[in-house]
Amino acid sequence: MKKKSRDMSLIGQKMDSTFALRRKEIIHSEPPVSEILEKWPALFTESQIFAEFNRISGKNLRSEFYAALDKHTARFLEIFRKKGGTQGRTLDEILRQVDLKSSDVSCVRTAVLHGLPVLLGDDSDEFFKTCFDSDVDADFSQIDVGLLTVLHENMPARTPHALNTNAIREIILEGKFVMDDVRSLPHAVCLLFALIYALNLDYPKTMRNTFEFIQRVFLSLGGKNLKPKLQTLKNQLLT
Repeated sequence: MKKKSRDMSLIGQKMDSTFALRRKEIIHSEPPVSEILEKWPALFTESQIFAEFNRISGKNLRSEFYAALDKHTARFLEIFRKKGGTQGRTLDEILRQVDLKSSDVSCVRTAVLHGLPVLLGDDSDEFFKTCFDSDVDADFSQIDVGLLTVLHENMPARTPHALNTNAIREIILEGKFVMDDVRSLPHAVCLLFALIYALNLDYPKTMRNTFEFIQRVFLSLGGKNLKPKLQTLKNQLLT
């Protein structure tokens, strides 16, 4: 991993052969993320993040995540439009940023992933963080699990539910940047979900319903009995 020109095929073989050792260490010793990053740097490359998830679950996370998200997108948008009250105002703010006539799939996916925690009663303010590129060196050590959207100075002012589809994202775990330059929010969420599995981390408390929904409904992982909020939304998607 220290070489300028990396043999990713060889790295993949080494990661395959050391999986059992690495998994045992992560599960039983529960080392901090910083220690895992130092000892297993390949685990924080995109290809190995998805490969590790496949080793653990036997699933192709990238394809299944996007397939489920796209399958339910139209129904999600219908549910967003029908909501009233405080939730409805927040969802309307999200919908106003989406041009359904365009072919920007990433924008629509981003809107759904911003709206999902609203539907499930999660508080995404401490998870979806935003800063300007001049502030990227600020202290984010208090963030346990989060996604940081990095804006250029000439981009519009930050608002809690701005989609910022042209911005890059950075993944924060235990106050440390573990991945940067992720080009879309949906991809960042997908990578983060895989990292949580790979590192045996808890879902962020304020976003637990959202991550459990992705796990249980999008990916069909875990038991069939859902919490009432998750079951209600699942029923709405299927009607």
